[in-house]
Amino acid sequence: MRFNATVAVVAVACALSACGTGTSTGGDGPLAGQAAEVVGTWSGEEQARFEKVLAAFGEKTGAKITYTPAGDELPTVVQTRVSGGTPPSVALVAQPGFAAQLAKSGAIKPVASEVEQAVSEHYAPIWKTLGSVDGELYGVYFKAANKSTVWYSPKAFEDAAVPAAVPGTWDEFLAAGRALADAGKPAVSIAGADGWTLTDWFENVYLRTAGAENYDRLAKHEIPWTDPSVRVALEELAKLFGNQQLIEGGSSGALQTEFPKSVTNVFGDPGKAAMVFEGDFVSGVISSSTDAVVGEDAAFFPFPSVKGSEPGVVVGGDMAVQFKDDEVTKQLMAFLASPESGSVWAAEGGYLSANKSITSDTYPDDVTRELAGQIVDAGDNVRFDLSDLAPAAFGGTKGAGMWKDLQDFLADPTKLDETVQRLEADAAKAYAP
Repeated sequence: MRFNATVAVVAVACALSACGTGTSTGGDGPLAGQAAEVVGTWSGEEQARFEKVLAAFGEKTGAKITYTPAGDELPTVVQTRVSGGTPPSVALVAQPGFAAQLAKSGAIKPVASEVEQAVSEHYAPIWKTLGSVDGELYGVYFKAANKSTVWYSPKAFEDAAVPAAVPGTWDEFLAAGRALADAGKPAVSIAGADGWTLTDWFENVYLRTAGAENYDRLAKHEIPWTDPSVRVALEELAKLFGNQQLIEGGSSGALQTEFPKSVTNVFGDPGKAAMVFEGDFVSGVISSSTDAVVGEDAAFFPFPSVKGSEPGVVVGGDMAVQFKDDEVTKQLMAFLASPESGSVWAAEGGYLSANKSITSDTYPDDVTRELAGQIVDAGDNVRFDLSDLAPAAFGGTKGAGMWKDLQDFLADPTKLDETVQRLEADAAKAYAP
């Protein structure tokens, strides 16, 4: 999930009124004269690349497909559209918890049998499970993200004479950060203005300190956020958040830094920090916003082990769900489940898929191939972004719930008791039947 402040007002107003900003013109084909609208979070370069996917569908079928960007406000936009009786044909939803709410309310439709068959053929079983509600498949994961990567500037490490450029443990990561700070370079640029990045920090630490079983239980709110396992993860995270020398601009500066800026803080000229934690989509910002070359000036390593934990991968993804049951919508969903659709964006860069039928040589570089391979090779041994599994009111709403509580924790990591109490209060309210 990413948020582009420059288009926020236009995107939200447009989505609420059901107008589109990008259109595949359609043409001859079996669906000529038919139309559908897709709502998603993407804007800018991501929107342009997704529109190429929709254009490929339009050229194949003759259908006219309109794309409307909604940014981080997508849950609000979709709910408003549904309530107003003007739902889109398809939405790309980043929160399975929100998709489950839509399914249980009857707002979205189960996928057609041919779509389910495509998912079974091209995806590991975990992705079918994640797209299902009460055993029925409602969604197709079109785009995936590897959210367990730390991106760094090799030059910054060399200039600081840091001996290990690839920290394997959390203690080594913090030690490298202190060495970088001592050499005059803040270790990490944190995008604290975008609360979703802080949930990713927490989830990676929690998976490694609490284990997969507790991760699953917390995601379902089967254990409270006041559980000792949550405190342990926050205590580890406070070792970073509480050291102002390790953070570019300190906590106050981080809380004013949006995600794209956190990346250019590391890979722009001059670089202001040595590392930035986030998903594979960091590479797209590097390529589009800096002169750094991914694989040369920019590299990544897996999120480090904490307290001797086994390797783990936190993933995210954008799931296509359908609000309409007409032929053009069904065929569009089947297309999005196919390797053909994902290959269009994969060739452009800035994209990963859990679709195992997309060949590795489709991706444009070795770094992206490695990132995509980690997701596919992990099979069912992945854990989905916990905040996206939660109800949107807790895990996916700007300025509220988990996003806001972790922003407050970044501002003052000493307030651990207050943080877990607020997290539990917000979660209990959001998970209440």
